[in-house]
Amino acid sequence: MIDELVAVLERENVEWELYWEIGRGGSFRIERESLERSQRKFYSGIGLRIGYKGREGFSYITGINHDRKTLEDFVNKTVKLARVSEVPSRGFPEPGRPADVKGIYDGRIKEMPFEDAHALASDFAGMMADLKGDATLSGSISLGFNHYGVVNSNGVELEGRSTGMGVSVYAVLGRGTGSYYQTYRSLQPLDELEKGIHEALNDAELSARARPIGSHSGEVLLEPEAFQAILSIFLENLFGDSVYFRRSRFSSLGGEVGGECLTILDDATLPGGSGSYPFDGEGVPGQRTVLVENGVLRSFLLDFTYASFLGMESTGNAVRDFGTKPHIGTSNLVVEPGEESLGEFDGVVVKEVFGEHTANPVSGDFSLTIGLGYVVKNGEVKPFRDNMLSGNVFGLLKSVEAVGREQRRRGSFVSPRVLAEARVV
Repeated sequence: MIDELVAVLERENVEWELYWEIGRGGSFRIERESLERSQRKFYSGIGLRIGYKGREGFSYITGINHDRKTLEDFVNKTVKLARVSEVPSRGFPEPGRPADVKGIYDGRIKEMPFEDAHALASDFAGMMADLKGDATLSGSISLGFNHYGVVNSNGVELEGRSTGMGVSVYAVLGRGTGSYYQTYRSLQPLDELEKGIHEALNDAELSARARPIGSHSGEVLLEPEAFQAILSIFLENLFGDSVYFRRSRFSSLGGEVGGECLTILDDATLPGGSGSYPFDGEGVPGQRTVLVENGVLRSFLLDFTYASFLGMESTGNAVRDFGTKPHIGTSNLVVEPGEESLGEFDGVVVKEVFGEHTANPVSGDFSLTIGLGYVVKNGEVKPFRDNMLSGNVFGLLKSVEAVGREQRRRGSFVSPRVLAEARVV
């Protein structure tokens, strides 16, 4: 059917791009250690972008099996939208060699019957019941498969397949709470899922004992979960559209933005990475992009359009589904390991914060609620919560004085512990 749609498009004197998807997702919700809800969804569709005299039109259609008249109407509608559009078009990418990314497709997920997925979720709920102790546990398992492709008028013709598995656990113990989530590209055994239950229970036990602490200003050790929230504020300044429209702190590359020990990558080629892909939503090859190197800003995050506006090359960071136009996003965000252990650190440790969406990315000022932290002194751990972690993201990143050797992954974020200057109030 895609070939027939291409034939219709080739009769038009326009530039064009098709993005198509066929997929399936299953999700299972567990409440109080019982499997309460399960569902399976199928989806498919085609997104069409038309470039006409420097303007862009977009529309989409659900399903991929349509008669000729429906396809012609789809094309005519999108061409009309392009003719009256105020959205500028810079054309579409030329063909490139997609990245060879390992470990992002597992046929066992694709072929798994719904009954087997349901049984896996039931076993996970049973494991929660066995391990919960005095806590109450909830959570979820999700499984998905996606077959997708990009075709454009410049000769790009690509398709790929991916699978995913997601797991979450939420624990309540008295007034304490703990949570865990992880995503995978392959089917995981129950032994791996058990780790998430134990982590959520451990955090709930710490949270139940936690109380606010007095103010602290100085060294703070940030666990990966907390550092991810802080980095999300900084990253908004690196999106190409933010740079182009002057919504970013930065207008050029090469300036100092972090401590010398801090290197941050966006890596779409990470084997088995939750955010990995061979090509992005415009058909640009996935790549490993150094954003910050030894504290120096080296690259923005770019799709084809805003790379063209800025006189740069796309970094392969156009993300989308068939119902949306491409927009700039991250793949796998990786903080490179440093030379410090940081395992025996004595002082204030912050694991979890929330409220980063309220921060101002341009000024960099933030005040985040601490969901869980702990003070370590002579090996004794005193948990705390409900304080605020306050500061300025640009100042905090420049104050980074040590990065740990051991990385941890949460979804598409990979980072060690990071030692920086901040305030706890």
